[in-house]
Amino acid sequence: MKKTRLTVFICFFFLNINSLIADDNFEEWKIKFKIYAQNQNISLTTINELIDNSKFLPNVIKYDRYQPEFYEDTKTYISKRSSNKKLKIGSNLYNNNIDQINFISNIYNVDKNLLLSLMGIETNFGNYLGKMDIVSSLATLSFDKRRSEFFTSELITLLKLVDSKIVEPNTLFGSWAGAFGNFQFMPSTIKNYAVDHDKDGKINLKKTEDSFASAANYLSKLGWNSSQPCFYKVNLSENIPEDYLNISAKKIHSIKKVNYLKKYILDSNFLKNYDNLNAAIITPDAEIVENPNKLNPAYIIFDNYRLILKWNRSLRFALAVCTLREKFKNEL
Repeated sequence: MKKTRLTVFICFFFLNINSLIADDNFEEWKIKFKIYAQNQNISLTTINELIDNSKFLPNVIKYDRYQPEFYEDTKTYISKRSSNKKLKIGSNLYNNNIDQINFISNIYNVDKNLLLSLMGIETNFGNYLGKMDIVSSLATLSFDKRRSEFFTSELITLLKLVDSKIVEPNTLFGSWAGAFGNFQFMPSTIKNYAVDHDKDGKINLKKTEDSFASAANYLSKLGWNSSQPCFYKVNLSENIPEDYLNISAKKIHSIKKVNYLKKYILDSNFLKNYDNLNAAIITPDAEIVENPNKLNPAYIIFDNYRLILKWNRSLRFALAVCTLREKFKNEL
C-alpha cells in the first residue's frame, strides 16, 4: 500500500510541478538577489554576467523532490552502483593514471580504492559530469523554499570563486544540485578543500590531478582512516532495542562500542578485532520498502562510514561507496 501511494503521489507531482512552483517571480528574485550579492562584496561584473543569464529550471525542482536515495531499496541501489562494468572502467582509469593516483593517495594518506569508488559513483569516472547550468540550478533552488538558505549560500560562494578567478565561468556545468567536476563538489566544498595540484593557477575539477587531489584532501581533513572498516552486513537478534536501529542518515544515534553491540548480533565472532571501535546499527530499508522486515537488511557501521555521510548524507550512498571500494581493493 505504501508503494502504491508513493507511485500515485509521484505521478501527480510530475504532472503538476509547473503549477506548484511558477517562475513568474523568478525575475523579481534575481533583482533582490543581485542586491544581496553586491552586499557580499561580489563584483557587479560577475553578478551581471552570471545572474542575468540564469534561468528558472523546473526540472531541477523535480529532481530535488525525487532522488534515488528516496525510493530505491538498498539491494537495488548498491547493485546499480557497484557493478563489474563500473569496476572495469575504474580499473582502466587507474592503470592509465597509476603514478598520479598513487602519489596523491600517498601524500594525503587516503585509500586509492575509496577515491576510485567515489568518482565511479558520482560521475562514472568522469563520463557523466552533468550538463546542467549550475548557476541556474543553484538560483532555482535558492528561489525555491525547501532549502533556500543552503542553496543561497552555495550560490554566493560560487560567485565569489568566479570573482576571485579560482573557477572559470565557462566550466560551470554539472549536476542539478549545483555540484560539478569528477567528484561533484559543491561550491562550499571547493572553497574549503579543492586543491590546485598541477599548480597552473586554476582549480579544474574536471582534470585528473586537481580532482583526485581535492577529493583526497577533503577525505583526509574529514579524518578517513584506511586501517579501519567501513561496514559489515549483519544478522540481528530479535531482542535488539528498536531505538538502536538507525533508519535515517540525518543523525546517526545509539553509537556504542562494538563489544557492546555484539550481544544483539548473531554470529558476531568476526567482529572480535573491532571490539573497541565506535559503531552503530542501520536498517536502511525501513522507510522505503512496503511491509519491511525491520531487522533486514542490517549493517554495523563504523567511523569511516559516518565520514562518507558528510560527503553525501544518504545511508545507501555510503553503503554503495564502501561496497565498490572493497571491489577495487580486491581487484587492484
